Amino acid sequence: MYIRPFDPWKSNMCTCPFKYTLNPYTGCDHACVYCYITSYIPKAFKVRIKESLLPTLDRELRKFNKNFIIAMSYSSDPYPTIEKDLTITRRVLELFKKYDIRCLLLTKSDIFIRDLDIIKELRCAVGITVTTVDERKAKLLEPNAPSPKERIKALKLAKKEGIPVYARIDPIIPFYTWEDFDKTLKALKFVSHITVSTLKLRPDIKARMKAKFPELMEKLEPLYTEKYEGYYYLKKDLRMEILRTAREKIEEAGITFGSCREGYYSYPTCDGSHLVPR
Repeated sequence: MYIRPFDPWKSNMCTCPFKYTLNPYTGCDHACVYCYITSYIPKAFKVRIKESLLPTLDRELRKFNKNFIIAMSYSSDPYPTIEKDLTITRRVLELFKKYDIRCLLLTKSDIFIRDLDIIKELRCAVGITVTTVDERKAKLLEPNAPSPKERIKALKLAKKEGIPVYARIDPIIPFYTWEDFDKTLKALKFVSHITVSTLKLRPDIKARMKAKFPELMEKLEPLYTEKYEGYYYLKKDLRMEILRTAREKIEEAGITFGSCREGYYSYPTCDGSHLVPR
């Protein structure tokens, strides 16, 4: 089965409303330094197609309960570079249209503007992840992803088409992306909902961060003192201070706030799923 209940590692920190998830591809070529999928997907930064995805998905969607949401994607990006030529995600969206599926579409790419003709006919909300609007920092963190500027421009086009839009500012990294938070929020002031999450470390993530940002990690490592479900988190007082500050600024901008796997507050949902039309 390609459509599966979203239940990340049966995490007690996950506050997502029940939904399903679908990854049209295996792996992701954005190669983000902080990516978590490298802990459970071999060759995670190499994108592969899935055998018989479309005919299998067609059969699964015939029986799918249309009250539920399918989210794309959490273990890949639905718009890797090869999607420009392969159009697999576009054909998935055509199947969603055929079966009137409610969906959340989350990406770090601007390729989705090609598919706005279909998306605007779906019961769908579209979100982008913007870690920072600082182009230099973003390129270091997300070397193969389109620039934040291009992502934001694409999301504005989606909103202009009447599509509900949201964003993730994720991960927040002290001494690095956190310094740009106000500028990043200002650039996203047109969205309806923002989800935030602090950087969480596993051995593979930590190794990449240390290799690329040795001076930054000298300051960060002593702050990662709490372990939950295989991840090291920022010490709680600092983490809660960051989350409270982010929440205040986001809500002051008239945008609803969510947090991801933080044991903190979200309203009305952590993931923006409340934006998907019923």
